[in-house]
Amino acid sequence: MSRDERCSLGDMNESVKTPFPTPSHWIDGRAVRGSGPLIDVVNPADESVAAQVHEGTEEDVNAAVEAALAAQPGWAATSPQHRADVMRRLAEGLQARSEELAATITLEMGAPIAFSLQVQVGFPVASTLAAVASAEQFEWTEVIENSLVVREPIGVVGAITPWNFPLQQLVTKVVPAMLAGNSVVLKPSETSPLSARMFAEMATEAGVPNGVFNVVQGTGPVVGEALSRHPKVDMISFTGSTRAGRSVSVAASGTVKRVALELGGKAAHIILPEADLDSAVTRGLAFAWANGGQACGAYVRMLVPASLQETVVDKLRTAAEEYVVGDPADEATRIGPLASETQRRRVDDYIRRGIADGATLVVGGPGRPEGFETGAYVKPTIFSDVDPESVIAQEEIFGPVLVVIPYADDDDAVAIANGTIYGLNAAVTGDEDHALAIARRLRVGQVDINGAQHNFQAPFGGYKQSGNGREMGRAGLEEFLETKAITR
Repeated sequence: MSRDERCSLGDMNESVKTPFPTPSHWIDGRAVRGSGPLIDVVNPADESVAAQVHEGTEEDVNAAVEAALAAQPGWAATSPQHRADVMRRLAEGLQARSEELAATITLEMGAPIAFSLQVQVGFPVASTLAAVASAEQFEWTEVIENSLVVREPIGVVGAITPWNFPLQQLVTKVVPAMLAGNSVVLKPSETSPLSARMFAEMATEAGVPNGVFNVVQGTGPVVGEALSRHPKVDMISFTGSTRAGRSVSVAASGTVKRVALELGGKAAHIILPEADLDSAVTRGLAFAWANGGQACGAYVRMLVPASLQETVVDKLRTAAEEYVVGDPADEATRIGPLASETQRRRVDDYIRRGIADGATLVVGGPGRPEGFETGAYVKPTIFSDVDPESVIAQEEIFGPVLVVIPYADDDDAVAIANGTIYGLNAAVTGDEDHALAIARRLRVGQVDINGAQHNFQAPFGGYKQSGNGREMGRAGLEEFLETKAITR
């Protein structure tokens, strides 16, 4: 299907000049207008309306689920290798349209274009290929004594994804689910919905049969809830805030469907006394402020030996000068706007709270950066002398706000790192043996030691109120499978 044909699927919205056709849902292999009103997709850099999508209704969800239900048996009957081949072609399609996808993500949620190309699109391509490799190596059947253990698709999967990494979080759920033989109904965030629609078109072009992958745009309270409680949906995979995850669990509980949650985080980066401070600070700040700090795994708490806090803060102040706030379409920009005006106000409130609670402001502060009177911009901010029990050290801010917390010794560092409701991830910098000993004591799903290379085959997920289940690699594939024992 050519781009011109895709755009001719529906009338262009006359009030908004956009390459995206107005029919916003993707159900049973085609664009569907839906019955709800239009939702504005706002460019957070200048507050202009970039596009519009139809707000989904319960009826739209029902139609998508019925399409998925009808398509799933045929897709499950194909060989795992056939499904892997289709997903490999999908990865090739993502790569081929990477510049268009990156520009779209920058438009809809404000990520700097260089970051969008490298991470917002680069990671989904790598994640898809890693999932394909896992599926090709996976043991779909296993003999245990006199039993044949068979792994089968769970059925219809409802996927609900967030606005901060709209394509990556989609791929992390949808690709393993389809590799496992399931069909999927996706509800992307209404804040950044455009890349999901593009993905649907590319999936069809790659050979995903009609009905196997469906998209219903809309809000969580309407579309997300309808999907979560739908009796014909066998599983819900959700990524988002801990608060929203609780609501999804409640809605899904009535049908006792499987629920996989990837929720909030408050990652601690523990810098050990023997660490190379220049490297630790540079890397730590990069991970704290990547994507404007809008990442559940951002290293937002920097834990430093009390005797080294002043030195670390001086190095952070210098490192922060390298972070240019600007137009996300400019390749030189390292920090663009936050994804929405709502998010800007939320982050600004946290910065003001940090000052009110007595933390030392190192750089940044409340209010918009100079020269940015329009757009969802905040000042990248660093606090030091932060009380580990304070609001800014405990709650997920989801913006470019780094808090520096001094610690006395290893036991104190571990207690502070573990001392939140979250348990998604952490980082440790220092002597490898020392860092590994600390890592084993942390109540989190994954730990990065000394900036290790990202592993797309390793399981990703959290402890405590950061969720349950695991994504990525073999573990991510297993999330979408049932296990049957046939004893002879």
